[in-house]
Amino acid sequence: MPQPIRLKDHEKDARLVRRRVIVGAAAVLMLTCVLIARLYYLQVIQYDYHSTLSENNRVHVQPIPPTRGLIFDRNGVIIADNRPSFSLSVTRERAGDWEQTLDVIVEVLQLTPDDRALFEKRMKQGRRPFEPVPILFELTEEQIARIAVNQFRLPGVEVVAQLVRHYPQGAHFAHSVGYVGRINEKELKQLDPVNYSGTHHIGKTGIERFYEDQLHGEVGYEEVETNARGRVLRVLKRTDPKPGKDLVLTLDVRLQEAAEQALAGRRGAIVAIEPSSGDVLAMVSQPSFDPNPFVTGISFKAYAELRDSIDRPLYNRVLRGLYPPGSTIKPMVAVSGLDSGVVTPASRVFDPGFYQLPNYDHKYRNWNRSGDGWVNMETAIMRSNDTYFYDLAHKMGIDRLHDYMSRFGFGQRVALDMFEESSGLMPSREWKRARYRQAWFPGETLILGIGQGYMQATPLQLAQAVALMANRGKWIRPHLAKTIEGQPPLDPNPMPDIVLHDPKYWDAGRNGMEQVVHGARGTAHKVGASSVYRIAGKSGTAQVVAIKQGEKYDRSKVQERHRDHALFVAFAPAEDPKIAVAVMVENGESGSGVAAPVVKQVMDAWLLGEDGQLKPEFRPPQPLAEQQSANR
Repeated sequence: MPQPIRLKDHEKDARLVRRRVIVGAAAVLMLTCVLIARLYYLQVIQYDYHSTLSENNRVHVQPIPPTRGLIFDRNGVIIADNRPSFSLSVTRERAGDWEQTLDVIVEVLQLTPDDRALFEKRMKQGRRPFEPVPILFELTEEQIARIAVNQFRLPGVEVVAQLVRHYPQGAHFAHSVGYVGRINEKELKQLDPVNYSGTHHIGKTGIERFYEDQLHGEVGYEEVETNARGRVLRVLKRTDPKPGKDLVLTLDVRLQEAAEQALAGRRGAIVAIEPSSGDVLAMVSQPSFDPNPFVTGISFKAYAELRDSIDRPLYNRVLRGLYPPGSTIKPMVAVSGLDSGVVTPASRVFDPGFYQLPNYDHKYRNWNRSGDGWVNMETAIMRSNDTYFYDLAHKMGIDRLHDYMSRFGFGQRVALDMFEESSGLMPSREWKRARYRQAWFPGETLILGIGQGYMQATPLQLAQAVALMANRGKWIRPHLAKTIEGQPPLDPNPMPDIVLHDPKYWDAGRNGMEQVVHGARGTAHKVGASSVYRIAGKSGTAQVVAIKQGEKYDRSKVQERHRDHALFVAFAPAEDPKIAVAVMVENGESGSGVAAPVVKQVMDAWLLGEDGQLKPEFRPPQPLAEQQSANR
């Protein structure tokens, strides 16, 4: 049976549609209200916060490292400057997987695994993830082109032009001026993180390190606008950095070269000082090294060769070399003996070739085994007579000897601005008791009186001691900086002058030193014979290995590096000293035969003009009558 046809209820459908429209409209209205509320919250309530975030994404503050101060010699010759160089920098924040980026760099530039290890080490030393870290310096044009072609593979990598420290004099001033190098982790913890933002190098040795604060300068900043990829679009604000202060040294390039030539490739040290000012005119430690590779990072192989060399080119013999001063201290001991009242200039000692303590059989030999007979103080200095000074040291005793030698700077740091300086060793009763838990023996005082035994001194201390003889006890610390931005350095801890009971005691020691060079029997009379000016000097020999009692030194039986060191100290002109020099030639054996000619060459280079005569500024003033006669 057919079903009846039902009519569609249009009214019901209309109500359903209306309900759906109302629900949909309500939902849309509610969501619109939520969206409006959210927009209001973000753009009105949190406006300051989000505007700051937006600004930080758009604007970056970049540090501008200051230009390092220049270093000149006393005549304006450049010793340390800054030259432009291209380096490769990586910013960890922008590089993402920076280790993979390093792999790509090594591949693109065709570098070695050692380079890759060095890059990783430098990246780990980076202070902040948003600061670029230089990993490769002195890029070639080909390397720059390779980086540019592969820039799409190297996010966060960029070629940066910067100034790099350069030493045009090479190895000449490596031990005095020093060098700068990359900041390591230990230094990083000690530095001001604000002032060293963007700076990757710091003074490591020498003047570069001692005057780091003055040479570095103050960091600057610039606010830059960047796009989403970090590329700089424009500079919004800039605060210029303050460059480091320029430094003028007391050193003289020409005298430095003359001193090195005088040493003639031998291992040793030379120090030349102007007594009246304390200016260090020359400071040579041979062999030396080129400091330039240390600035951008020396290779492991090159550093190993320097470090392991038997000649120790990295070792600063002037400041750190410790040697028995030998007979070079005899004039100082003589002056000390006079001032302590145990001898007079006329006091004599008979020298049979040896000295014996009362009630002891041991013989302390004079270098001249046949003896010099009766000798007074001047003759003892001239002949470097050991017997006289054994007797003098015994009369003074260790306590007074230690006290007087300390006044001459032995056993302490004497320089004003040389942080690497060793204090040497001036032994005493207390020192031996603390070091060896033993009492001091009389025989040890005797050998101390001729500069042997426990005593050790640096070439700089010897130069300062002879400068004190030239200055008649006036203390001026030796220094390398002549002016810092036009101002001379100040001594915050001046040493007291050596004041003797009678100033004439200085003459006794100085006269003996003159006779060493100009006396007929002086140990260095060959040097004095060819000099156009008067020199006051003293030779010395420092033993490297001990010789048994009664044996003689036989160079043919001693290895070259076990032979005695040759020493000579002097000042000139003797009547009005303008230069004081100390020379140490390792294993040179003869102070008068090897070291004295070196001293003479250094003095000639400073004092003499092209005509072979004293320069006008070094000539003694003429008496008034002679001046009037010359004028007529």
